[in-house]
Amino acid sequence: MMNSRRSFITGIKSIVLSSKEKKFLKKYKPWGIILFSRNIKSLKQTKQLTDQIKIIFKDKNYPILIDQEGGRVNRLRNFFNSDPLTGEFFGKLYLKDKKKFFQYYKIFLDQTSSLLRSIGVNINTLPVLDIRSKGSTSIIGDRSFSNNPKIVSKIGDMCINLFHSNKIGTVIKHIPGHGLAKVDSHKFTPIIKKDQKFLKKNDFYTFKKKSSLFAMTAHIIYSKIDNINTATQSKKVIQLIRKYIKFKNLIMSDDISMKSLRGPIGENTVKAFKAGCDLVLHCNGDYKEMIEVAAHSPYLNKFIIKKTSQFYRIIS
Repeated sequence: MMNSRRSFITGIKSIVLSSKEKKFLKKYKPWGIILFSRNIKSLKQTKQLTDQIKIIFKDKNYPILIDQEGGRVNRLRNFFNSDPLTGEFFGKLYLKDKKKFFQYYKIFLDQTSSLLRSIGVNINTLPVLDIRSKGSTSIIGDRSFSNNPKIVSKIGDMCINLFHSNKIGTVIKHIPGHGLAKVDSHKFTPIIKKDQKFLKKNDFYTFKKKSSLFAMTAHIIYSKIDNINTATQSKKVIQLIRKYIKFKNLIMSDDISMKSLRGPIGENTVKAFKAGCDLVLHCNGDYKEMIEVAAHSPYLNKFIIKKTSQFYRIIS
């Protein structure tokens, strides 16, 4: 039963489930699981791992996520070298030759989807809708399609639609915009001082009117909106995502173990939910942290169950 699951997504440690991870999954029943390079040795092994997870939940559609962007963020590098195929590469191709862009991008996403389906993954955390900005940290860099919000938005729509037609869910990120960050949120807390007028015209613009069923937050402080909390833990920013950007689907946190968030992981989990996140993401597979996140995550509410059912229809 879906309503016995909890509102968090967890990573796991290795290429097979340990006995304590199996017990953990059966006890705490996370909404989904995210895979990383450490979980992937071969296509066959990964498919066995995802099959095992789906058997535990008695659910062939159980959400299994991956960050498979191409370029630097490539969890499938062992058997799919997409290093040159960055967001920037496709953004430049779009400007240079739209016809060629559509052909290349469709082939790239079709191939990615086929590979993901073959290993039992059904959600890819794409598209990156962050705008590339001069003087910003390289953590986004060439992952961004462009410094032009309209181009980012258009390619983003195509990305979502192509993945959906290939029965793969998408996660727009990092809502409401990571592009202006001058430090890496994995290690520090970025603070963006631009006013709302600028942000609405630029960084927030790219996330509007998106049909993706999932969005991932930015661990960034927008000081003109909330000068204390990152977007992930800010009621004001989550309200802006709901009311101004008008994102009506499931909001998940970025990795709750990232250093941008200060304080204990259990407390950070609670703050994310109180701010309005629907799901909390925890990636590193650290068992003690997994327990903390699980213990502080509520059971799925009607809204999450409804949106999850919509996702199941896309991938079935």
